[in-house]
Amino acid sequence: MLVHLFGLSQEKDSLNSPLISVKDSKIFESINIGFDIRTEFQAYRFSGGDQFPNGVQFENGFTALNISGKLHEKVDFNFRNRFNSSSEVQSLDRLSNDIQLAYIKVEASEKLNFYVGKMFAFYGGYEFEYSPLYILEYNDIYSNALAFVTGAGLSYQAFENHQFRFQVLNSRTLLYEDLYGDVIAEDIEEPIWPVNVVANWRGSFFDGKLETHYSASRSNEVKNQGTYFFTLGHKYQNNNFKLMYDFQYSYEEIDTKRIINNLLAENEIAENVLYIENWLRAEYQLSPKFKGLLTLMTSTAYNNYTTSRDHVRTSFGAIPTIAYSPFKDLDLQFFIAYVGRYYDYSNYAKTNFNVSSYNKNEIKIGIIAPLNLL
Repeated sequence: MLVHLFGLSQEKDSLNSPLISVKDSKIFESINIGFDIRTEFQAYRFSGGDQFPNGVQFENGFTALNISGKLHEKVDFNFRNRFNSSSEVQSLDRLSNDIQLAYIKVEASEKLNFYVGKMFAFYGGYEFEYSPLYILEYNDIYSNALAFVTGAGLSYQAFENHQFRFQVLNSRTLLYEDLYGDVIAEDIEEPIWPVNVVANWRGSFFDGKLETHYSASRSNEVKNQGTYFFTLGHKYQNNNFKLMYDFQYSYEEIDTKRIINNLLAENEIAENVLYIENWLRAEYQLSPKFKGLLTLMTSTAYNNYTTSRDHVRTSFGAIPTIAYSPFKDLDLQFFIAYVGRYYDYSNYAKTNFNVSSYNKNEIKIGIIAPLNLL
């Protein structure tokens, strides 16, 4: 008898006023659900140095679920879970690494918005602004940068064509002991607050044909040491042609990108390193269904920047791509691309780190589909 009564009670409770009712269609008008997928067939070959792997395989380059919408006429939310990323919970911000976005935006006025939660840093440039869905390979800085972190920010539309944004974020997602452990360096200590401060300016000129996207940031990674990061982004767009150019300068008192750090012995960390990058992307709409793209990139790394400024390596990249969109009312495209990267180590690096230059060549054939489910 008791089992029967409890069973009736649970059944009744489960049907009592659900939070989201299918009958109430208005709630779905303010919610967007998307499923982004990029799947490709790739053939790759490394040559030179100690790099000799070759292979052919299918790969899920990007798979993510996006949910966004309005909680109130002045409150929006945004959530993105990237499935092909680590699901390990980060010890500092207490979110798994595969959750890239989980923030709320509050509209304080027509010109002023506030952001709270895990979000993308307001770094400048157009390489970072693209969704990872559309970037087949990032340049060296963003391949290794911590792009999604927890904090608070604001945006202010000062003029019709000029917006300013500001953020205060955690500079990392892991606690000191989890990230650095027993690193051998006298000046590596835990700060009171590992914080990153970001300032951003977006400008529009000549009826939107020319845009600028600049940023400057200072992060405090460990006590009294961090990173100075500057990005100057430019975009020109006219009819079917779009051209973007980013310049990036990252001086790191402690190597957060770990490109040079990975050349050192275990339990050591590189200090006073510099990364300088150039990124260029051109897009041309050949026809309503065909688009041609070309991405070119360089990245130069220096060690001991404040003293001897030793050049470690320069990497070069080229990614020509042809995209085909067969459907008029569905944003789905097939693509074929070549990804070529060359990593040229200096004599200093070869002597001190026992490395040698190498290159990577890839052919990718795949599909990009940002699917709007709701």
